Amino acid sequence: MEPVRMPLRVRYHECDPQGVVFNANYLAYFDMASFEFLAAVLGKSTGLNDHGVDFVVAESNVRYLRALRFEDELVVGVRIAHLGTTSLVLEFEIWRGEETVAIGTNRYVFVDEKTLTKKVPPEEIRAKLVAYQALGASPDPA
Repeated sequence: MEPVRMPLRVRYHECDPQGVVFNANYLAYFDMASFEFLAAVLGKSTGLNDHGVDFVVAESNVRYLRALRFEDELVVGVRIAHLGTTSLVLEFEIWRGEETVAIGTNRYVFVDEKTLTKKVPPEEIRAKLVAYQALGASPDPA
């Protein structure tokens, strides 16, 4: 299993009147990367649902280091910063070339797919997350 690195090109509609990516779009990039993460770890982005669980965002944090602009090519990297019993913290890093432009985290809570109440994920899911977590994080965006 390879670490998740999602390539993306900034689209015009993601920019504000100053020509800079609007701040909320960084969270959208994190969200897109989280689906790539699920696909890499579970075989498909809806892999949690096959086990009657899902995860919801409970907290987000973004630190903006450099501005992204229209048509910038970027890569979003994902690593597991923390794996709890019913929660998961994903850490994201956005690169433009070799330059880090933003870092952030999302804390997710595992929930029952139907009731949306907190739920411990099945051991099969946890084992796959632990295996991914063992990959660690690479500072290299390539």
